[in-house]
Amino acid sequence: MEKKKQPRKKRQIPVRLNVLFFGVFILFSILILRLGFVQIVQGEEYLKELERTSNSTARIDAPRGIMYDSQNQIVVDNELVLSLTYTNPSQQTRAPEMIALAEKIEELIDIETDSVRDFTKREYLLARKTVEEVNALTEDEDEEDLKGLEPNQIFRLQIDLIPEEEIENLTEQELRVIAIYQEMASGYANTPQRIKKDITAEEAHIVSERLDDLPGIDILRDSERKYVYGDTLNTIFGRTGAIPREQIDSYLAKGYARSDLVGTSFLELQYEDALRGEKAVVENITTTSGNTTNRETNEKLGSRGNDLVLSIDMEYQQLLEESLEKHVNAGARSFIYDRGAYAIAMNPTTGEILGLAGYHNPVNEEAYFDYNGVINHSFEMGSTVKAASVLTGFQTGVMTEGTYVNDRPLTLPGATIQSVTRMGNVNYQTALERSSNIYMVEIALRLAKYNGSFNPDNYLPVFDTVRYYFNQFGLGVDTGVDLPSSAIGLNGGYALPGNLGYFMIGQFDTYTSLQMVQYISTIANGGYRMQPYFVSEIREPSTNKDELGAIIKKNEPTILNRVDMSDQMISNVQSALERVVHSSQGTASSRPNNPYRLETMVNHDFRHAAKTGTAQVKVTVGDGSTRDGNNQALVGYAPANNPEIAYAIVVPGVVTQGASQISQQIGADMINHYFDLKESRQGATPVENEDE
Repeated sequence: MEKKKQPRKKRQIPVRLNVLFFGVFILFSILILRLGFVQIVQGEEYLKELERTSNSTARIDAPRGIMYDSQNQIVVDNELVLSLTYTNPSQQTRAPEMIALAEKIEELIDIETDSVRDFTKREYLLARKTVEEVNALTEDEDEEDLKGLEPNQIFRLQIDLIPEEEIENLTEQELRVIAIYQEMASGYANTPQRIKKDITAEEAHIVSERLDDLPGIDILRDSERKYVYGDTLNTIFGRTGAIPREQIDSYLAKGYARSDLVGTSFLELQYEDALRGEKAVVENITTTSGNTTNRETNEKLGSRGNDLVLSIDMEYQQLLEESLEKHVNAGARSFIYDRGAYAIAMNPTTGEILGLAGYHNPVNEEAYFDYNGVINHSFEMGSTVKAASVLTGFQTGVMTEGTYVNDRPLTLPGATIQSVTRMGNVNYQTALERSSNIYMVEIALRLAKYNGSFNPDNYLPVFDTVRYYFNQFGLGVDTGVDLPSSAIGLNGGYALPGNLGYFMIGQFDTYTSLQMVQYISTIANGGYRMQPYFVSEIREPSTNKDELGAIIKKNEPTILNRVDMSDQMISNVQSALERVVHSSQGTASSRPNNPYRLETMVNHDFRHAAKTGTAQVKVTVGDGSTRDGNNQALVGYAPANNPEIAYAIVVPGVVTQGASQISQQIGADMINHYFDLKESRQGATPVENEDE
């Protein structure tokens, strides 16, 4: 029997979908009708309401973070100033309109004209010409050539064709107008551009009375860096300024406005992210209804940037500068031409930079302090590098503690080298104590497998070998200091075999004072190359400047590398460096009647270690000729058994005979001042109190 077929059930899903689609259609229809009603029926009314409401927003720069020294004294502060700004409402604003506005402003403020560019002068002169005068500029040009040029190319051609005599005949008043116009034109649409920062109270008053007649002009609260101790360390603190054009996209991506001021050098640039404040936002809303105008101001308070606590001790810094100035000027006869010296002190176990300065007293010019030179000027440092040379000999196995070398003059291809005196047989201790050149040269000869003649395949690689070990101390490489950049010295490359000897005694490659203090610190602390740094802490801003905010980040000591040498090797060299100061034949203590013995000039009861250096150089004098001279150098640390301070000093361009021991006098001061301040402090002297 066949089974009856069951009737199929009707599927309900299509019906439900149809209901859903119909509902969606109804909703969209209602939405479209509503939008049409708003736009067509009520659009005019809403447009009028919008026209009656205006909204302007100003973002006011917040003060940057403060910088404190290691004793929590403010060294870089902020002070409130007023800035005159121009906001271009559109990039279509024509040059003649802006120049007309600049002419009005010129009557109200004083402005410098030194930075006016030649292009802006030409642009100003072109904008002042009639159409006929502009066309006359290109009347001698080929018409067919002109037809093929884009408008911007024609404009550039017209700029170039402005006669030179017109530029030369610009009056001082016109130059002031051009200076104002130049600042106005360098801004961006809808962004306040500073025309002049730190306007006087009188200028602010006069401009305020005329604001209704000066479209786009405003006066905004601003802040300017205040340097409590004058020019001391000014280049190390760095400067602020407009965002460099080549970096504008990078800063915009970080949320900056085009007109913002940013750190442009040294610590201001390095710590821009920390020092940058949070802007205040002032929103002005004006609503007009009939004859009634309502104004509402909403302000979001800004906040100062984070503060920096530096490793620099400002009182020690001032004492260091006094020492440099005193000893350089007192030893004036020791210099061949310009007088000067560089010095830097660092904690060898942490890398904290305690103070640094360069002092220059050029012939026929005013004296000044050069802090940047400690970081970026390099010199041949002479025998101060010999501790690294000895350790290179130990590590490569060509020298041992018991190796003796006959110190006598040597003539090599490209060089004749000898010590100050023939010393006879010397080991590493005597070689460092009395500064034997020949012992160091012997290290190079053994590395080069010298057997009476030189094989290039043997001696050329020695340059790289020595640099490899020197680099471990920071010589010839980046020190890692917390600055945007620093010099690494000059690599002499490869040369005649005799130059290997000069290399080993510090008269081939050049190094900076910063590299030298890192090098001697590495020996002082037992072989650890520490990263030098200026900033110890980053802290939150506090409402009371006399109190520090909470710590955000503390820069802990950073070991860049451990030198590839044993503890015993380093200990041996440390002992030899003590002998340089405290033994009867040491180069820093020889001649008992010498008043400039480093040992006797230090007035604290502990032993210290040092290495003197003299590099033979050519010194350029006023007429461009050169004379034979020396770079006088000194590196050291104290106390010898538990070092707290390491230092490096170079006095360039002294006479070859009869030079006073300027470097040792400065070195003794650097040690004495550091330990004196641990016992008693007077406080650093702010610049405004120096004459009291």
